Amino acid sequence: MSTLIRNATILTMNDRFEVVDGAVSVRGGVIASVGPEPTDPHETVVDAAGGFLLPGFVQIHLHLCQTLFLGYADDLSLMEWLRQRIWPMEAAHTPASLRASASLACMELLRSGTTSILTMETVHDTDAVFEAVSESGIRATIGKCMMDANDEAPSRLREGTDRSLDESLALHRRWHNAANGRIRAAFAPRFAVSCSRALLEAVGELSARELTLVHTHAAEQREEIEIVRRVSGRTNIEYLADVGLVSPRLCAAHCVWVDAREQALLASADVKVMHCPGSNLKLGSGIAPVPELLAQGICVSLGADGAACNNHLDMFGEMRLAATLQAVRRHPGALTARQVLWMATRNGARTLGLEREIGSVEAGKRADLILIDRDRPHLAPAPDPYSTIVYSARPDDVRMTMVDGVIVVRDFAPTQVDPAAVAADARSEARALASRAGV
Repeated sequence: MSTLIRNATILTMNDRFEVVDGAVSVRGGVIASVGPEPTDPHETVVDAAGGFLLPGFVQIHLHLCQTLFLGYADDLSLMEWLRQRIWPMEAAHTPASLRASASLACMELLRSGTTSILTMETVHDTDAVFEAVSESGIRATIGKCMMDANDEAPSRLREGTDRSLDESLALHRRWHNAANGRIRAAFAPRFAVSCSRALLEAVGELSARELTLVHTHAAEQREEIEIVRRVSGRTNIEYLADVGLVSPRLCAAHCVWVDAREQALLASADVKVMHCPGSNLKLGSGIAPVPELLAQGICVSLGADGAACNNHLDMFGEMRLAATLQAVRRHPGALTARQVLWMATRNGARTLGLEREIGSVEAGKRADLILIDRDRPHLAPAPDPYSTIVYSARPDDVRMTMVDGVIVVRDFAPTQVDPAAVAADARSEARALASRAGV
């Protein structure tokens, strides 16, 4: 397929932050040209009408399986939230409810401009998530949650070490680089509190052997940190280093409470940090030291976390929060709109190891693009496009979303699914799931 997007204001997000008025040509899922409109014919032509065309958002750290939990787990601290709501509901999932949860999440993500994700699912039935995500058209890296050392979790979430490793490796063999490379697999030990040292050490060895990402939580909340310290005598990051997980392949969500020594350790090993400001606020976890992490050269990206601890999967909201929270924590401009948009695109691509394929609008990269309509009162006059997108734009301003050259949202509406049917299925499965979980 070939698509021409004309009359666009193109935020390339290239190394020079170039903004170009013109056209983008897409052929065979790849960006063929950026700038002057080519004269050769295209099968599909989209008139952007001056709208902002930019790389799709790359959301790092999600839990698609928790989308059906929205509204069931509010006003709790992290460990209470896990013990009272999340673990019981994850244990009650079936393949059908997991599929419904993932489908609903992907529809929301694509409609609001997210084209690539890194997600941690629950312990069981992860094939259902891979199937739903593959059908949605989104680009995704997915990991089965691994947890073999938590007596407080329901029995269905307590797995043996070998079984956890075997199932994760089997998923990797079945799904890694599926859908022409659009779907990949990761190893996803939940966090140090719920994983044995033997499991974490084995994951480190598997990651090195398979050159595969490791997706985990670290230093999110003070109670969690104290539990790890009691068990290991170390901080979260130090313990992850002790078990061999600290490497460029480690994707560590949150890192709210990391001191100077831990920041230096993260930087020296090129660990990727995933910032989730909305979730950190709702769970009362704190505000991550993002400017300090960036100053150390650490790659910091953005994610909404799960709908159960955020209540939406909207990257616009996360970008605005990321910038404004640092204005309060430090000073206005401590984290600029331009930096935040870079985190949402280029740093997300780097976190996934896909910086040569996605994250900017440049010839030769995969055509993962979004078009933001400018004919909205709240987006005028837009003298600075970065400021406008980070501080003013909303999810329902996304007119078009394209992944791998396929238009999955056109004129604000999904093209691959029936939104009403997806929502109805999600409501039905959510009610049954809550009943099974007793919440």
